[in-house]
Amino acid sequence: MRYRSVCIVGAVAGLAASTSAQCGKSSASSSWSCGSKSESVVQRTAYTAADDIVATAKNAGQFETLLAAAKAAGLAEALMGEGPFTVFAPTDRAFSKLGHGKIEELLRPENRETLRSILTYHVVAGEVKAGDVVRRRTLETIGGQRVDVETRGDRVMIDGARVTATDIEASNGVIHVIDGVLMPATKSIPGVADDAGSFSTLLKAVKAAGLSETLMGEGPFTVFAPTDEAFEALGSTVHELLEPKNRHRLTDILTYHVVPGRVYANQALQAGEAATVEGSKVRFDVADARLLVDGATIVSTDIEASNGVIHVIDRVLMP
Repeated sequence: MRYRSVCIVGAVAGLAASTSAQCGKSSASSSWSCGSKSESVVQRTAYTAADDIVATAKNAGQFETLLAAAKAAGLAEALMGEGPFTVFAPTDRAFSKLGHGKIEELLRPENRETLRSILTYHVVAGEVKAGDVVRRRTLETIGGQRVDVETRGDRVMIDGARVTATDIEASNGVIHVIDGVLMPATKSIPGVADDAGSFSTLLKAVKAAGLSETLMGEGPFTVFAPTDEAFEALGSTVHELLEPKNRHRLTDILTYHVVPGRVYANQALQAGEAATVEGSKVRFDVADARLLVDGATIVSTDIEASNGVIHVIDRVLMP
């Protein structure tokens, strides 16, 4: 689980573009050069921009596993379509790092949806060139989840995978080569909350209100999740709310913590308010470099789940 800072001048705002590296491309290859030698994975002589993304990857000769996976997931035709797309493409060597048997397991028909979620996590809608990538903190993938962009000295990382070649042009987009396979969150919102270990009261309340299956569903949802300490501050009210006779009231409170769709911290800040599943709106504000929702401090933001995003809050919201 990746927790992000909530300082407004940092990840919460996400509005000011910045980069800590000056990067350029070698004219002899498509490698990313940031002051030191980078591995040149794909030579420009291996393809022409008249080829679509799939043909370009095929001509390069080092993406056989990626192409096999795209075909097995039913995504090959989409990547030959109009686009444009930006693909962060793991090499065959990158896939081999997953370990023996892992690729074969993912290619099985019964794992098609898992494979599809992994591959769509490598694709961004639109054409995002290298110069734009390094100005971003995150990029939203076509699967819905975001990848983190980070510069580490002379390296550019996408979710911890190093970018080794950039701006490989295709007729319907651009390819950036990476040295690792990116893995999206695979657990639903309740699963992520359970793993965190600090939301036992929230999960108990969700179960008592009959909302567990809903929050394990397709979504996507944005959940403002009060910690156990936040519920403790309510005192005996918590026990009262968990009684069957108060289920309707409990449901109203819990659905007031849920917004349809994925709303990341910077989007919440820009929007100023959001309509909840309960029907009322929650409002966002900033105080002491902290993002607030209805006066509660958001202490951790943008925690990804397979079906949404979680923001941790320090107080239970009351509709």
